[in-house]
Order: sequence, then C-alpha cells, then structure tokens
Amino acid sequence: MSLNMKVEHMLGYHSFDIPTTIKHGIGAVRHIGEEVQNLGAGKILLVTGPALYKTGVVRPVKEKLEEAGVDVVIFSDIEPNPPVRLIEKGANLYTQEECDGLVAVGGGSPMDTAKAVGVEVTHEGSVLDYEDAEGKKPLEHRIPPLVTVPTTAGTGSEVTQWAVITDEDRRIKFNTGGTLIAPHLTIIDPELHVSMPPHVTAMTGIDVISHAVECYTMKFAQPVTDAVALLAMEYAAKYIRRAYADGTDLEARYGMSQAAMLAGLAYGSESAGAAHAMSQTLGGILPVAHGQCVAAMMGPVMEYNWKAAPERFARAAQAFGIDTASMSTEEAARASVNWMYDLTEELDIPSLEEQGVDPEMTEQLAKAAMEDPQTEGNPRDLSIPDYEWIYKRCFDRTPKTV
Repeated sequence: MSLNMKVEHMLGYHSFDIPTTIKHGIGAVRHIGEEVQNLGAGKILLVTGPALYKTGVVRPVKEKLEEAGVDVVIFSDIEPNPPVRLIEKGANLYTQEECDGLVAVGGGSPMDTAKAVGVEVTHEGSVLDYEDAEGKKPLEHRIPPLVTVPTTAGTGSEVTQWAVITDEDRRIKFNTGGTLIAPHLTIIDPELHVSMPPHVTAMTGIDVISHAVECYTMKFAQPVTDAVALLAMEYAAKYIRRAYADGTDLEARYGMSQAAMLAGLAYGSESAGAAHAMSQTLGGILPVAHGQCVAAMMGPVMEYNWKAAPERFARAAQAFGIDTASMSTEEAARASVNWMYDLTEELDIPSLEEQGVDPEMTEQLAKAAMEDPQTEGNPRDLSIPDYEWIYKRCFDRTPKTV
C-alpha cells in the first residue's frame, strides 16, 4: 500500500459508536433483574449453552431475574458457530412464548445467537436476508432489549455490533449487524468466569489479543480503536497467564474480562484482518472452535504483517510488556511476533493440524479467506498465494522468517 493510501485510510471518514451500556464488577450479576426491568422487559428468552445450563453457571442469573419478577424462558440448545436453523428455532420459541426481551449468558455463540434471534423477531424473513453483503437487506429495526452476560473473556460479542452466523448450505460464516443489533446492556461479572477450564481460558484469551492486535494494526485504525486495543493488549498480556494457571484468581479474571470488552469495542466498530478472515471462513467449512483456531493463526499472521506497520507492531511489543528500549523499531516489531509464538506454546494451544485441519486443504482455505471482507482491513496487501504462505506457516511447512 502506498503512503498516500495509508494516509487516506488514517484520515478518512470514521465512526465509533457505543450503543451498549457497560456495567461490571465482582457480583455484578445480582443486579440483572432490575436492569432488565429498567429496559422494559417482563418475559425474557434466556439464551445459553447446554453445558452452562447443566452445570449451574446460569442459575444465579435465572434466580436474580425471577426474584425481580421477570419470567424466564430457557433456550439452551446453542451450538458452536451457530447456524441459521438454530436462529429460526430460537425466534419461533421467542414468538410462541410471547417474550419481550433477551438475555444471553455464555461466550460468543449464545450472544451471537441472541442478536440474530432479535433480528428475526423484528424483521420479516430469515437472518440470511440481512447478511452484511451487497444485494442484501439492511436492518431497519432495533432488536428487542438484549442483555449480555459473558462467562468467557474472548469474543467481545457482549459489546460488538455484529452476529456471526453459519450458513450450512454454503458452508460459510456471515455477518449481520450494525448499531441496531448491539446489546442494550452488558453485565460483566468475573465470578462467572472462574469455571472456565484452562484450555478455554487460553484460547479465548488469545482471541482477545487477536482482536486487539488486528484492530490496532488494521488499515482502518483510528484513535479511539487504538486506545482500547492497546489497553486490551496490556491487560491481556498481564493477566492471561495468571488466569490460565489459577482459574479462581479473581483479579486476573477481572482483568481478562475487561480486556475482552475493550478489544470487543475495537473490533466492533471497524474491521480486523487476515487472522479473522481465515478463522471465520475456516469455521464455516470445518467445526473448529473459533478461539482455538485464531490462536493457532496469530503467530503466522503477525509474522506476515509486521513489515507493513513496523511502528505499530513495535508499540504492541511494549503493550505486551517487552523491554524495547534498546531495540530498533524492526527488532521490537519482530519481538512482538515471537512473543505471540511463545505465548501459544506456553498455553498449549493445539496446532491447526491437531485441531483436525488437513494441510492439503491449504489452497481451498486460502481462496475462501480471500473472499472474506476482513481481508480488506489487513495492514499488508493479500493475495491467494499470500494466504497460502500463512497457512503453510500454520502447518510449519515453510521456514520461519523472524
């Protein structure tokens, strides 16, 4: 990209919206009943995953809602990478039960499902009709009152303005969203995060860092996204190892929950880059966990990208806690890449191959990633051969360059 084009992106017409009220603190979930009532909802569809429901993580949320006089309908059929058919099922239940609000408890899948259910119950047709793509319908109505309660520190979906849904027929993931789909309120309570096992803490935590790094280095970065992305990196770098080593460390859980929210704000207003283009398209083809997938990709993506924005990668190195005082800009940028490689190894992130991705799919996956709109935000220009190189690095089939 030429210097003039970089300046045009930097000084172009930007927007940063925060339609979601953010409330947080240890024990914050005890206020959820009154908060839902304040939004005007009296009967809510509580969207969550089956494991969370069975293990009782959702119980305090349900109890506080009912204590406040809010009726609760449980929708716990949530699947990873939620498909269109699941959204239709949830929307039908919402309508049949005459609900007037939504509460999503869990990670990105329940929150994306709740947002998409909100789209279907306020618009005609399927959520598919409102894909963020040329020729599709724009959203016209605000979704019903939605409160998000994250139990992981990862996707940032509690504050983002998008839902990522799987179209099983086309074997792709697609986005729908904008300010009309954003949650009305998020309640972030780190006490709900202590049940996360170490491997989930690791993959969701690196997803936080991936949002922050990609949004800080993307072509569409702006001062507000820079600010929240850098602080997200600092919090995550400080607390991720502690949260991984001791799940009951509430200070670490609180720090990671704030990092996830801040990175979500950065991600929710603009774009990301190659890692999310790759993970989103791969997730539409194979049933891989998003956080684990993107965690395995971040080192190779940063290795490819650092030359396009060395000053920004060098600043990321500082946010990671690396002493860059005696380093040149390029040395610091390369140090940020190696920090990411070291982190994924320390936290036992499985390789893509260990996650069930066949290296022989490289050409197919590269072509799919090239079609993802987040490719446009990547700091370094991309082609199908470039994506193939990144995938080969993921599979360790081409030499490391940093």
